[in-house]
Amino acid sequence: MRLLIKIAAAVIVLGLVVIAGVWLTLHTSRPPLPDQQLFVNGRILTMDSQNRVAEALLVNGEQIAAVGDEARLRAMAGADAVVVDLQGQTLLPGFIDAHGHFPGTGLSARGVDLSSPPIGTVKSIADIQALLRRAAEQLDDGQWLFAFGYDDSLLTEQRHPTRQDLDAASSNHPIYLLHSSGHLGVANSLGLTRAGITGDTPDPEGGEIVRDPDGRATGLLLEHATDLVAPLAMDFSFWDFIAMSDLAAKQYLQAGVTTAQSGGVDTRFLRGLKLLSDLGRIPQRLIVWPLADKSAADLDDGTLRPDALQTDRFAVKAIKLIADGSIQGYTAHLHQPYYRHPDPAFRGFARLSDEALAEALIKYHCDGFQLAIHGNGDAAIDSILNGFAEAQAQCPNADPRAIVVHAQTASEAQLQRMKALGMTPSFFVAHTFFWGDRHRQRFLGPDRAARISPLHDAQKENLRFTAHLDSPVVPMDIGRLLWSATTRETRSGEVLGADQRVDIWQALRAVTIDAAWQSFEEARLGSLEVGKQADLVLLDRDPTTDRESLLNFNVERVWIGGRCMYQRNREQCVSAQ
Repeated sequence: MRLLIKIAAAVIVLGLVVIAGVWLTLHTSRPPLPDQQLFVNGRILTMDSQNRVAEALLVNGEQIAAVGDEARLRAMAGADAVVVDLQGQTLLPGFIDAHGHFPGTGLSARGVDLSSPPIGTVKSIADIQALLRRAAEQLDDGQWLFAFGYDDSLLTEQRHPTRQDLDAASSNHPIYLLHSSGHLGVANSLGLTRAGITGDTPDPEGGEIVRDPDGRATGLLLEHATDLVAPLAMDFSFWDFIAMSDLAAKQYLQAGVTTAQSGGVDTRFLRGLKLLSDLGRIPQRLIVWPLADKSAADLDDGTLRPDALQTDRFAVKAIKLIADGSIQGYTAHLHQPYYRHPDPAFRGFARLSDEALAEALIKYHCDGFQLAIHGNGDAAIDSILNGFAEAQAQCPNADPRAIVVHAQTASEAQLQRMKALGMTPSFFVAHTFFWGDRHRQRFLGPDRAARISPLHDAQKENLRFTAHLDSPVVPMDIGRLLWSATTRETRSGEVLGADQRVDIWQALRAVTIDAAWQSFEEARLGSLEVGKQADLVLLDRDPTTDRESLLNFNVERVWIGGRCMYQRNREQCVSAQ
């Protein structure tokens, strides 16, 4: 998912930095931090190495001071400690977004949401056209009209919109639609013209300008071809960026997320996130992955120095590379052909050659960076493993924790090889719900579809893994993620690969302590243990009791570093209950 690179122009116009900083400081406030808080009368899931459940939790300032029996902790607490009555509800570590694209879920503050049910209402190209016409009425002639989230496989027509479809919505505005996968897009005729795309424009390496039989662009752009249009259509202002960030932060708090990730950004976008974090505008901790192809020069010349940007709320971690695309966009690179495709031999394609991928992996690994490599198709995953094996041979690292992002079709042999190489997968397990039926019927076929997101196989190999939502590809909904990992039910209600289910404790670890570990943050985040940061989420029910409750729990309160940042149905947190 390459969404945030396409928002790259949204970040700081240098002349506005000082003014923006002053304005944001005046309009940002942090809740008070009690000296001491004692949490009692609830079920406290520590997510430590033994998944212990405690009666009470004592917090001094931002850190956890004690966990255990209520009587002992009451004796330890000072007379002025704020006592938080959990009222029988369940407290656990704040959820960690193992991979996403913050603040992408806030795109609705700037673009038109074209999602289909159950997320949105779009069912046909006519629905898309109606929403675009309505949005065009609010714009000046010639202004870009941007929309996002459409899914061709959920439309009545079972196809992508064409430039002619979009021209019918508006010929006075250049239009660009971003596919729900983030790997494809569609432009209208004026949008193609603005981007300089003609019948003679060559396909960029790792991308395709889809053409009709007469050689004219249909409007559909795949992978790197989207780079020709997206930066123009998504040239958002700094104030748009703030609006998106504010909306996304609220959505993440409502989901119980205390550590968010922006998994693939350029240097300017990174610095914009850093500014908002430093000013307290973003309440969550942020983990940011620079994109290798966008930040290479800055990393090489020292303009971008991750260690210099590190704070307790902001960290530049892995360097992100992208090996292939999206299964539902037919751009993931597979060993065997797609199940149903107009070309029965079509296997997708790589975004980088094996040589170029290996060269980049060797470079950044030997420079001491953690790596995160997007790979959905099994052919792409083999390329990643081969390249990283070369990197490890040249510069051995006993604990690299190189992340295979999505690892959608990883085989048992590939999982075994990841473990041997010191790698770790992060699975987009909600694919089983959102696209599972279509993977089985259209993209992969029954056998391969049953093994997407092979969590149980990874667990069987004792290969530590995480789970993520790749938001905004799907909404930030931790309950849906946990439910998908434990049930693997599709939209139709069928179970897709029952033998790949894991229990709720393993699923919870994938968004708490194991997610912290994957980013080298396990010493201070991810579990409720002495000395760690008091990042907490309170749920109205115990998620370990039954799988169906995962779709129904409410996040009642969220604390980050001991500060209460969110309370359901209240504008501000109350200090105690």
